[in-house]
Amino acid sequence: MKIAFIVEGFPVLSQTFVLNQITGLIDRGHEVDIYAEVQDDSRKIHPTIEQYRLLERTYYQPLQPHDKLQRVLKALRLFVPCFLEDPDLVLRSINVFKYGKSAASLRLFYSVIPFLGNRNTYDVIQCHFGLLGIKGMMLREVGAIQGKLVTAFHGVDISQNLDLLGENLYDDLFKVGDCFLPISQHWRNRLAQLGCPSGRTFIHHMGIDCQKFTFIPRIPAPEQPIRLISIARLTEKKGIEYGIRAVAKILKRYSNIEYLIVGSGELRERLAQIIQGLGVEAQIKLIGWKNQQEVIDILNHSHILLAPSVTASDGNQEGIPVALMEAMAMGLPVISTYHSGIPELVEDDVSGFLVPERNIEALANKLEDLLQQPERWVKMGQSGRSRVEEQFNINKLNDRLVEIYQALIETGQSNLHQEHNRTDSASTNSDVFIPSTSTSL
Repeated sequence: MKIAFIVEGFPVLSQTFVLNQITGLIDRGHEVDIYAEVQDDSRKIHPTIEQYRLLERTYYQPLQPHDKLQRVLKALRLFVPCFLEDPDLVLRSINVFKYGKSAASLRLFYSVIPFLGNRNTYDVIQCHFGLLGIKGMMLREVGAIQGKLVTAFHGVDISQNLDLLGENLYDDLFKVGDCFLPISQHWRNRLAQLGCPSGRTFIHHMGIDCQKFTFIPRIPAPEQPIRLISIARLTEKKGIEYGIRAVAKILKRYSNIEYLIVGSGELRERLAQIIQGLGVEAQIKLIGWKNQQEVIDILNHSHILLAPSVTASDGNQEGIPVALMEAMAMGLPVISTYHSGIPELVEDDVSGFLVPERNIEALANKLEDLLQQPERWVKMGQSGRSRVEEQFNINKLNDRLVEIYQALIETGQSNLHQEHNRTDSASTNSDVFIPSTSTSL
């Protein structure tokens, strides 16, 4: 199969789930092209990017200035060479009568540039996050790309994005999209509330390559510190502040623990100030971004993972954190929250503990429970590993994804076990707008 991935940024350091999906499809003999708006920090390229030479498969559109005047001036400079290359597609992309705001804002013009003179037909157009699904829909409508349109919903796209842009945001996408893949039952339920057709909607977890994560029974070594670990972007929804405060709360009683926080993000300075204010710099450390192999090495020498996720003040929510899957696959008991799809991965009091969001006292209490019962760690770790192997194994999930794609291509239906009558006559109109995707990650 020939598959196009439409994403906002690539490579994105925190989105190993997209990377694992792309490389898994390539390993299965499929041809993958990647269309992205921006390139992440090239100084921190994931080794897999180089191994698969993925940047050679990636096509970037010109950066769209946020300032309207600058966006227009840049478009004017681009217009003549673009028009000479593919006049028909360029003129359609600025047809405000047919494509309304998307054309008037010039977002559609910038979006079609990677396709000028090379309008590929794909078997599948895989869009990650709902706003990119809208973009894929518009690109297909304008004739820049062809193929079955599949949209994966992760969390922010059906939480914060709806708060910002309205609950009718995806109405047109639901009409013409061929398949919708929420990453959890929690988000499938939310899509159903929004009117997403159930016959074209399937839970498809993000997953990990379990073979890369060796199970190690977690047993505290005498006279050695117990290491707690969090692996996350330093953003509000990751709840790291609550992990810091919970650990600080018990340090006087458990002086033999250290807490390492892996990741980078806009809250780093604030979190550093909190650690300093609590006077716990010696035990709680922000150690920055690490690549996957470095993360594995750190997990090899850790005992308990904290993932205190919360709903952010702007409505942003998690999907199911990949860091939880990785830690559980390696045998760490985990402490997380009743947030989004996390309870579909972590079974309370079986593979770890779940507590209410933003509850520092509950986090501290469950952490103490684990510290006082190290004899439970091995069994919890075994339960976590089994859960990940059964339901979050990327190899099984990629096989399933190929089945979904093949069913779409062969029958025109994504549902493998039930009939569904889809209205193919639905089309986009001038009221559809490609929103800025800057809020989608």
